[in-house]
This record gives sequence, C-alpha cells and structure tokens, in this order.
Amino acid sequence: MASNRGTAEKHNDHSLSLRHKQLTDARRLLARDLLYLSLEKKKHKKKQPVQSPHSYFMDVKCPHCYKITPVFSHAQMVVTCVVGCSTVLCQPTGGKVRLTEGCSSFRRKQH
Repeated sequence: MASNRGTAEKHNDHSLSLRHKQLTDARRLLARDLLYLSLEKKKHKKKQPVQSPHSYFMDVKCPHCYKITPVFSHAQMVVTCVVGCSTVLCQPTGGKVRLTEGCSSFRRKQH
C-alpha cells in the first residue's frame, strides 16, 4: 500500500509541476504578445489591448473670422464656418476629413 501511495503522490506532484510550467509559459507568451504587437494589431481598433475608436472631435479655427467650430474627424459632409462667413473648413475624403488650404489651425478635443 505504501508503494502505491508514493507513486500516486509523485504522479500528482509531476502533473502539478507540469501544469505550473504550462501556465508560466502561457503568461510569458501573453506578456510578450502585449508588449510587441504587430502593425495590424496596433492599427485595428478591435484588435488593440484596450479597444478605442480612431475618430475624435476637434476645434477648427476659421482663417477669416477666427471663430472656432467643432468638427468630427470622420465627417462625411463639407464643414463650413457656422458663425456667418460660410468659409469651407473641411472636406470629406472617405476616411478622415481634409482641412482646406488656409485652415491649418486645429486642436484635438480631450474626452
């Protein structure tokens, strides 16, 4: 009986140490993957370690009347100055908006 008990304890110790080694290797692999992400994983908003959108709001200053207009970074329509001078501030490109020639001052809004 004593010999059976000893082999069972050795088997349990061996399986526990093997499981511990597997968990340690998995943690090490996970830590390395999070530190060195590939370009595709960095780029796509759903593949990031913390999911976040690539869009944002920004304040754009009109070059003529110097008034500030809030603009969405991925707007799908032409954005004009709201105050009254009707200057075109941004034009859609299919992705992010493109600021017009004279309109170069903008500030990204904080959440």
